[in-house]
Amino acid sequence: MRDRNIVVTKPGSVEIVEEDIAPGPFRVRTMYSGVSAGTELTYVKGTNPALHSRLDPELGLFEGAAAEAWPVTRLGYMEVGRVESSSTPAVTEGALVAMTYGHRTGWTGDPLRDRVVPLPADLDPILGIYVAHMGPICANGLLHAAADLRGTAVQSLGDGVQGRRVAVTGAGVVGLLTALFAQAHGAASVVVLDPTPARRAVAEALGLETLDPDADDPAVTLKTAWRHNAGDRGADVVFQCRGQASALQLALRLLRPQGTVIDLAFYQGGADEVRLGEEFHHNGLGVRTAQIGRVPRGLAPFWDRERLSAETIALLWAYGEEIRKNLISAVVPFDEAPALLTDLAARERQELQAVISF
Repeated sequence: MRDRNIVVTKPGSVEIVEEDIAPGPFRVRTMYSGVSAGTELTYVKGTNPALHSRLDPELGLFEGAAAEAWPVTRLGYMEVGRVESSSTPAVTEGALVAMTYGHRTGWTGDPLRDRVVPLPADLDPILGIYVAHMGPICANGLLHAAADLRGTAVQSLGDGVQGRRVAVTGAGVVGLLTALFAQAHGAASVVVLDPTPARRAVAEALGLETLDPDADDPAVTLKTAWRHNAGDRGADVVFQCRGQASALQLALRLLRPQGTVIDLAFYQGGADEVRLGEEFHHNGLGVRTAQIGRVPRGLAPFWDRERLSAETIALLWAYGEEIRKNLISAVVPFDEAPALLTDLAARERQELQAVISF
């Protein structure tokens, strides 16, 4: 028996290939794999920065030759599988686990190399796609908001949103999960802004308020409604979750003076529309990038990815039925996944959260 894996052979070309099964301490058979409509599709489009330059891990600079070359053989980071065999006590045979090994029918894992998150028996397995990586991305956004307000004294994921007025730009999966995290952790108000009516409808089905950024100026709307003191109006914090420069510019305009944008977006084409000489400068604003590769300085090791996964499981327990019904818009058989990915990359198909089933 061999594993089957989805690879990108060149921009716009996605194929299923067979691979030999390597020996290792445990084997996982995949059940579900979530598709990232952001980062993942940049490989299908050929626009991911790693395809054109290399990030120096020491200097933190992109330079030199590409870090990844064609074919791209590890695509995807939202896998749920069943452990079918294990020779290590660190991984329980028969356990349902969340991992990040790509769109493959199976994976030979090593607990010294791979992150394995056991899933609770009472959680719908398909929701496990969010536990290892996507959910922690969103939880880490809240953690950065908490650190922005509390420094190293953060005790709860809600420390940056509890009792505060929160705006979220972008109603994709990242934006919606982040908004639910903020709501679950006691935000006084949460408003999601997205130009797509269908996505706003999903946000509303999840119990969230929405605004259309292409209608009346949403900055005027929110700043009229959200008054703190004279000359102090707007969102306490904005989570920017849409990979477009115009969304970051909008996020800056929504903030109260000296507020902070927590930026979870990936700008493939740069950010030419961001105007640093206007609200950013005159209102003393800040932009804090929240990436899953690191928690805020000073919060490790107490806050780590394991804890962010635990926070994700708690969110899925609270909102699992609503998330399953409203976020997951398509479940596609593995053999149809290459066509799904190319159609999504070409914008010939729109899905909020597509899931590959095995």
